[in-house]
Amino acid sequence: MTHPSSRPPQGRTPLRTVQVLGGGSAGSSVHVRSLTAGLVARGVRVTVCAPPGLDDTYGFTAAGAQFVPVPRRTDPVSVSALRAACAEADLVHAHGLHAAVRSALARPAQTGRRTPLVVTWHTRAHAEGARAHLLRLLERRVARASSVVLGTSSELVDRARSRGARDARLAPVAFPAPRRPPAPAHDDPERLGHKARAELGAVDRPLLLAVGSLEPHRGYGTLLDAAHAWLRLDPVPLLVVAGEGPERAALQRRIDLEGLPVRLVGRRDDVPELLTAADVALLPSRWESRSVLAHEALHSGVPLVATAVGGVPELVGDAAELVPYGDSRALASAVERLLVDPGRRAWLRAQGLAQAATWPTEDDTVAQILSVYDELTEPLR
Repeated sequence: MTHPSSRPPQGRTPLRTVQVLGGGSAGSSVHVRSLTAGLVARGVRVTVCAPPGLDDTYGFTAAGAQFVPVPRRTDPVSVSALRAACAEADLVHAHGLHAAVRSALARPAQTGRRTPLVVTWHTRAHAEGARAHLLRLLERRVARASSVVLGTSSELVDRARSRGARDARLAPVAFPAPRRPPAPAHDDPERLGHKARAELGAVDRPLLLAVGSLEPHRGYGTLLDAAHAWLRLDPVPLLVVAGEGPERAALQRRIDLEGLPVRLVGRRDDVPELLTAADVALLPSRWESRSVLAHEALHSGVPLVATAVGGVPELVGDAAELVPYGDSRALASAVERLLVDPGRRAWLRAQGLAQAATWPTEDDTVAQILSVYDELTEPLR
């Protein structure tokens, strides 16, 4: 369906934008795919620059963009490849810190001035020692080079301002609600949930679900600590972790050595179906802005236990059980209380659906970002 404002005003050429992804995290990639579809529907020309292979995963071309594969930040040719892609752009929009650093170097000059650079900070990196100092320098460089910094949470907006951003604004991104493939008439949601539980080995026991890359900042060590407490429950709940990453081997060793009721199931394409089957979703991260799992859990009416970090409290409001980061006892206790209290679980389901209804829609997000683009490019057009 064509958006009513999809045609540019008479006598004006379509706005040409370049969307730049660095590592291509799930959250930023899903957002760029959604943004691309909305911008194209409004008559904007979109080029997506991202690591090779991401177009197959997220469908930028299918959404109407031109896709330019650009090597990841460690590749020395990435800046030159990006410079060529940005040569004719009216505006460059980078998603993430490292994408922004390269975009600031690659964007062309327009009649004596730099092409406007919009940067969305979806999350923040974590580092210690010398790397932490380097990280602050990079953040300062990006903040000062940007025409506008968009933060997906209030904390990120404050961080951008503290790093010297001239213009930093709150711009919460909208992720699509979980989309499930149509099921045969005989496959109702309850039956599908039973099938998923049977596959995972949780037919007669509670199912807990965590989703995300297996990296230190995700808090899975704390989650395994909490799993010790669940060994004394009857029945013992099964914790399923969907995701891949460098911590997998270490986590699996702990699971095997300590006999924990945990399954690492790797990267999955059926997370919405797993959520449908789960009794509780878990988000134990050290820091999150607008977590994809939190979005999907609340949209699906699945009770969520999450750490009270970053943008999580702002995102979920009263619709989740919040615990301190790194506190395995608090995490274990919150889960145990939910498992024995169906009334509380039902209340959280209802609160989650109500909270999700307050979030900006994909159309809202596109409209806000497009207004920023118009503001920055009007003098040039």
